[in-house]
Amino acid sequence: MSILSPSQDTERLVMRKLMPVLVVAYIISFLDRSNIALAKTHLQVDLGLSTVAYGVGAGLFFLTYALAEIPSNLILHRVGARFWITRIMATWGLVSAAMALVQGETSFYVLRLLLGATEAGLFPGVMLYLTYWFGEASRARATGYFLVGVSLANVIGGPLGGALLGLEGKLGLHGWQWMFAVEGLLATAFAAVVFITLPDRPARARWLTPAQRDALERRIADESVAIETKRGKGASGLARCFTDPQILLAILVYFCHQIAIYTVIFFLPGIIAGYGKLSDLQVGCLSALPWLASAIGTMTIPRLANTPARSAWLLRGGLVLMAAGLLIAAWTGPLVAMLGFCLAAFLFFVVQSLIFTYATSRLTGRGLAGGLAFINTCGLLGGFLGPSLMGAVEAHTGSTHDGLIVIAGLLLLSAIAATRLRHGSEERATPSPDLLKVNR
Repeated sequence: MSILSPSQDTERLVMRKLMPVLVVAYIISFLDRSNIALAKTHLQVDLGLSTVAYGVGAGLFFLTYALAEIPSNLILHRVGARFWITRIMATWGLVSAAMALVQGETSFYVLRLLLGATEAGLFPGVMLYLTYWFGEASRARATGYFLVGVSLANVIGGPLGGALLGLEGKLGLHGWQWMFAVEGLLATAFAAVVFITLPDRPARARWLTPAQRDALERRIADESVAIETKRGKGASGLARCFTDPQILLAILVYFCHQIAIYTVIFFLPGIIAGYGKLSDLQVGCLSALPWLASAIGTMTIPRLANTPARSAWLLRGGLVLMAAGLLIAAWTGPLVAMLGFCLAAFLFFVVQSLIFTYATSRLTGRGLAGGLAFINTCGLLGGFLGPSLMGAVEAHTGSTHDGLIVIAGLLLLSAIAATRLRHGSEERATPSPDLLKVNR
């Protein structure tokens, strides 16, 4: 007999039914997005790509990704998550597999741009989707579980990519061609699983009882009414996500965060390879260690963010510790540097899961769909800037240390900015005109 309340029982059931599918989808997306980190040296040898060209190509993904984010999320809000996430996975998988056909800089740039355009909308779409199922108090935890997919992708991706690179010469293909083809087609195949198993909303979930469906749908409606009552009807309008100072502040924090995370994703294997004579498999396995730390942090810390005050402290502290980890990695030898990367990675997705709760506490409807995509769009421009900056620094100095120091400084700047962030529930309601008249 369950000792949980009916709402807790329902939440656990929703977690069990939805999160495995969403997490696997995100694992595959990050395999396809970041596998060029393992292919870097091979692309340079086989195709003659320069370090600068690699950095630009790694970052170009985020330009088209950013441009397509808001339209993609608005379409998802209109047509439903089941169909649209299926479309995203099927098309990005085909483009990722086509990376096996890269011949030089031009084709590398074109396919990275196409990959960004086809994958756009997955992350903000899932962030929007989670608001249909989880209340504000548990949303950071649900987001944290989803973001475990990134950590697991990097844990799995290193050894898997190393093994696929080991197929060098099989059927006349390079190892990196095997890696792109296998991991890309995996996404397209999993799109069918998403279409079969992912319900658009609680009302369409056959594994919920009628009472559970009604309770979840009422929760969605009640939260929307509460936000619109506090913020005004503009909370559901798209324009609000471009004008709310708190949304713009969240974007600044997220921008600096994304610079850090994608720099580590794309350059960590190369940094580790520089520690000594290591095989592709050894580099892949060592690259997985910080992401194991990240998975632990993501699974354990976000559940503590069940009040606005706790969320604020975890966000600021997480950004400071991320900066400390990167500084340790920049200033120490291989062993201690790995511990620094693990410290930074431990907080990567704790911080990310918290940033998006600020938008979900202030917006509803199209405004929420557009706001989540807008934050992700602007933040992911950091995904372009970070790898491009690190590529330029490495080409100029022959080392990534100075780049890590600059990025740590940006994280400290974002921690200062985060002290001004407020959840919608933290703001005092504006006094009514009648109350102002009485006070006079």
